[in-house]
Formats: sequence, C-alpha cells, structure tokens
Amino acid sequence: MSQPRLVAGVDCSTQATKVVVCDAETGAVLREGRAPHPDGTQVDPAEWWKAWEIASDGLLDGVEAISIGGQQHGMVLLDEAGEVVHPAVLWNDTASADATVELVSELGGPGAWADAVGSVPVPSFTVTKLRWVSGAAPDAAARAAAVVLPHDWMTHRLAADRSGISGITTDRGDASGTGWWSPATNTYRPDLVERAFGRSLELPRVAGPAEIVGQTAGGAALAAGTGDNMAAALGLDLQPGDVAVSLGTSGTAFARSDSPTADPTGLVAGFADATGGYLPLVCTLNAARVMSATAQLLGMELAEFDEAALASSGSQGLVLLPFLDGERTPDLPHSTGLVYGLTRATMQPATMARAAVEGLLCGLADAVDALRAQGLPVHRVLLLGGGARSRAVQALAPALLGAEVILPEPAEYVALGAARQAAWALTGTDTPPTWQVPVGKPEPSTMTDAEAAKVRSLYSHVLTNTQPVLSTPYNR
Repeated sequence: MSQPRLVAGVDCSTQATKVVVCDAETGAVLREGRAPHPDGTQVDPAEWWKAWEIASDGLLDGVEAISIGGQQHGMVLLDEAGEVVHPAVLWNDTASADATVELVSELGGPGAWADAVGSVPVPSFTVTKLRWVSGAAPDAAARAAAVVLPHDWMTHRLAADRSGISGITTDRGDASGTGWWSPATNTYRPDLVERAFGRSLELPRVAGPAEIVGQTAGGAALAAGTGDNMAAALGLDLQPGDVAVSLGTSGTAFARSDSPTADPTGLVAGFADATGGYLPLVCTLNAARVMSATAQLLGMELAEFDEAALASSGSQGLVLLPFLDGERTPDLPHSTGLVYGLTRATMQPATMARAAVEGLLCGLADAVDALRAQGLPVHRVLLLGGGARSRAVQALAPALLGAEVILPEPAEYVALGAARQAAWALTGTDTPPTWQVPVGKPEPSTMTDAEAAKVRSLYSHVLTNTQPVLSTPYNR
C-alpha cells in the first residue's frame, strides 16, 4: 500500500501557532502541534517564528507542501533588508481609532471607501495602522520600505531563497483586509497607502489561490497562504447558504459569495476568499471571553456558568452590551461593556450568566442580519470556535440567529484550510480537493422565536439609546 502524500497547514493566530499535517487526498489529520504566542496587541514577529519552530518540531518529515493561514490585518513594517522595524501591530490594537476617523473622512466618507476597496475601514484594518504609526513612531516609519501581513512575513521567512523584501507574496483573501486592495477589481490602490502613510511602500505580489510561491530549505513547496477567516472557510468547505459563526477571541460571521459586496454602512467587510471568490464578513472584538469574564465575575468555573445560564428561565429584561474590549462592529472602539435592567430580581448569578450569553449572541445575530441585508441567503449556521462548546450558546443560538444551527466537530479549521490549500497547490487541480467535514447537532433549543424576538428587540433598544455614551472615549 502506497504512503499518503503529506501537506502541512499552519494557523498563525493571535494566541498561538497551530500546525496540522494531513493526508493530501482525504484531509485526515496525522500529526499536530501547538505553541503559544505572547499576549498583547503589538508583538515582535520573531515570536511567531519561535512558536512555529516549537509547534512544527518533529512533524514535517515527508511533508511536500506547506501553507500559512495568518491573523488578518496585522501590520508588519520592513526595511530594505527585510528586517522588522516596529513590533507588528495586530488586528485587535485600537490605537488607530482616531486615524480611522481621519482617513474615512479624507476620502469622502464610508461610501467612498466601500466603492474603492469593498470595505469601510475600522481600527482593525491595516491602512489605519499605517496612519497611526507614521505619527506615533516616526523613526520606525522613516526606516520602513515595505508593509506586509503576518502570513506574508511567515511565508517569506520559510522560503529558502528569500532576499530582503524581494519576492514577498500575499493572496487575494488577506490582501482584501488591508484597506488598499480591491476585491472587485483585483488591484492594489497604492494611492491609499500614500494617503495613510505619506509616501509609497513596497507591497507584496498577490499570488493565485493554488500557486506555489517558493520552497522551504527542506524542499517542501510553499503555497500562497491566506488570512485566517479565508482559511477557515476553506477548511469548513462552506457552501452557498452556509454562514460560519465563530466564537473565539473575536466573533465572526462570514459566507462565500460569487460576487463582491460593498456595504457603505461598514458593517460587512467585502473580503475576497482563498479560492478566487468572495467572503463578506462581519467581525466583533468580543466573543468567547465575554462568557469567561462573566464567569470570573460570578466566581464560577465555565461549566458552572454554562449550567447557570441554562437553568435560568430568562434574563428577565437584563441586558449586557458585551463591548468589554471596545468594539469593531458596531464601530465603537472606545466603548466599554454596559449592563442595563438591574433590579433585585435580576441581580442573580443565573440571570447574569443568561444575559451574558444572550448579549454575546445578539451581537452575532446582528452580524448575520447584516449578511442577509447584502442579499446572502442564510439556510444554516455553522457554529464553531471555543465558545461554540457552551451548551447554553448551543441552546439559544438557533432562535437568536434565526436559522438551523449545526456544529462542525471541533478541529483546527484555519490550519485545516491552509493544509487543504497546500494540497490544492501540490496537486495542481482546478479546484481544491474534497475533504469531508464531520458535523453534529447542537443542544435542543430552549428558546422560542417569540422569546428571541423580545430579547433582540430590547438589546437593540438599549444599544441604540446608549450609543452616545458608548461612543465617548474612556481612559482605560
């Protein structure tokens, strides 16, 4: 019996590097490793390389192709020699909030940005970080010759024949989150780089979805790689009518589309995907950690918190706006969390636990509705990420999200998607290989549609009427 051809997929995420080695034909995971990243919103990219070396140690024997799925939006500035001149500014760094307001206004408002690049910048976007760093770190900015994304940097670092900033590549998916590349026209907008930074910078070449862009010192082919959300969509094999809702550090809702989107409200980012299509996406800064933070407040372990939320008969008018780390969608970078409806009756641990789960899901329900408003069908929701393991989330999600909910089996879908891209590049086929995604059913729903409508209406009312307060900068 012949040995399977092996490919490796890498998830270089905010919190860790994860590596899976798969059978290129079936997608079966044969080996895997993991190593943590330092906490923070600005990180030396050398830490990603250290994590890669630890996570991949002993895994790569026989691997024929590698692909990197990287955290979107992170800004890595390089000098002419390819050396990093400033810590990478990650997607969850909101220091560029003021720069965002300036840039959106300078181009002519949200609609002008949506027309230009399919998305309205928020502080997560790389273009806003360029404006910020030009004022906050002028010495580093003066040395910068190129700007790349985390997956671009890692792919280039893996290449055996790298030289300075020559030959760095990216892909359509990750490029679409910069704020200076248009999915609709498949072209860069270097004028937007100059607007943000004050001068031009070298930009990576945008490789094709199944292109081999280099080779490692060990002889493995390097696929183009992509952004983490694009890799997850590939790993999940999203189909028309599917919406992936992920509850990790951030919350995301995204779907495949055959045509580009351009939402002038800024709610939906008009990204490209990793296959040549499009991936409209809504992202929130606050997801699974809303539950862990509330559990800590209540002095509960997560399992106990989950049981309390399930045991509650409802939040009884208690509303938690879960903007604990500021917020990206809605665009409230300076906001904090807010609790509304405190009475002696609602100041109970179970009620607070229930309100936390409902608040988290209401934010994601708004995200799913924003995709619907762009004309995307929502037949079923694929619930994934660490927060999807919560039984309370599973029980409330179908009614609050307004769709059938299924649970892909827990897996490293970003790394799996990257591995599937590597297999695609290795085999040279017209489409990615078919890999099965095992799915299960969630907990039986404990919320009626009428109850869900009431919860969402109150959440919307509180959000609308407190936005002036939430928009006010707060010194954290």
